[in-house]
Amino acid sequence: MTVVSRFAPSPTGLIHVGNLRTALFNYLVCRQLDGTFILRFDDTDRLRSSEKFVEQIKEDLDWAGIYWDRIEKQSERIEYYKDAAKRLKDKGLLYECFESPQELDLKRKKQLAMGKPPVYDRAALKLSEYQKKEFRDQRASHWRFKLDSQRVEWTDQIMGLVGVETGSVSDPVLIRGDGQFLYTLASVVDDISFKVNYVIRGADHVTNTATQIQLIDSLDGEVPKFAHHSLLVGPKGEPLSKRMSDFSLSEIRDYGIESAAIFSFMSCLGASASPNPSFEKRDIIANFKINNFGSNHTKFDFDLLKAHSKKYLANMPLSEISKYLRDLGVPTDVAPDFWEMAKENVSTRSDLISLWDLCVRGATAKISKDDKEFIKKCKELLPPKPRDRKSWQIWTDQIKSETNRSGKSLFLPLRLALTGKEDGPDMGKLFPLLQKIRM
Repeated sequence: MTVVSRFAPSPTGLIHVGNLRTALFNYLVCRQLDGTFILRFDDTDRLRSSEKFVEQIKEDLDWAGIYWDRIEKQSERIEYYKDAAKRLKDKGLLYECFESPQELDLKRKKQLAMGKPPVYDRAALKLSEYQKKEFRDQRASHWRFKLDSQRVEWTDQIMGLVGVETGSVSDPVLIRGDGQFLYTLASVVDDISFKVNYVIRGADHVTNTATQIQLIDSLDGEVPKFAHHSLLVGPKGEPLSKRMSDFSLSEIRDYGIESAAIFSFMSCLGASASPNPSFEKRDIIANFKINNFGSNHTKFDFDLLKAHSKKYLANMPLSEISKYLRDLGVPTDVAPDFWEMAKENVSTRSDLISLWDLCVRGATAKISKDDKEFIKKCKELLPPKPRDRKSWQIWTDQIKSETNRSGKSLFLPLRLALTGKEDGPDMGKLFPLLQKIRM
């Protein structure tokens, strides 16, 4: 059986690392099993959905290396939802309700005060036709799906055997008072239509899955396999920080994280075996196992992602970075030596800008009072251009001989005079690339 899975973002905002995890897991399963991966936009919310976010989500997924086989939009499938709603009404499984949000909130508070679960009491089922007509004249109605109050069980691909007592769950609203079809109905109808048979999503959807299984059965559909992965938290178990809008992909990309690095990092984050992640996409796909993951909260540490991206960058061959270097202005004949010097000293590609600027324009020297005469002597001994890999060793050997300085007392003042910083690249590799020395 061909695997069909989907990622179904709502285009009402940017997608974040939690969304990425869901998209990536579904994508990896599909690619591993030569299946079909659908990008479905759940855009029935006409007021909040935006084409701007549709395009941004597509751009973010493409950047992250997640490619879809086809795109679907729920806003283009309203007639299918109307038909499904009619079928449910004909079966007596979709019933009309009239409570306002305030009335429902009051009911919930009363139930909680009495120590009862805040479950909808199905009062609307007791209304006469006359009462319904009166309500219709006063307010818009909404429609709820009548759960059968039975225990729903399934074998989850991550959590194992899962059971939910739907008697402790409110009958879900499928159609709002303004006529909007909500996620639960639209998602089920689409999954049936598109023959989706593998659904991977967050553990916060477990109760919703039980509801959807009953809805799928009511619409004579095939229940897919489900896998509910853990939710992401910060490195200390805290909710994800707002400092990067819960780590939206757009901001992560703008920060300079390499796309291959986040693909690699997220593909094994939370895996029980804690593998040493590969950067090779085909290896990641081949070795991915959904049952290696758990449902307990998984820690997401942005600093670890940055370190992973830096490692990827340090191992990047010149061929992959050459266009970026050309755009930066690095001559082709200089690029191999520049990249060899720079690659282990940058966290993001943007760090290369300041390094190339150092090579071209030099740095403002930092020279202490005690080192003024020493640096003056160094400058007198400075070897002429062109300089090569041997020049640094020859120069510093001469300085040692002339000044009797060695070790840190020689190299630190010299680095500060040449680069304005206390640390940085291997000076033997950097020195031949310095076109201007301002010490």
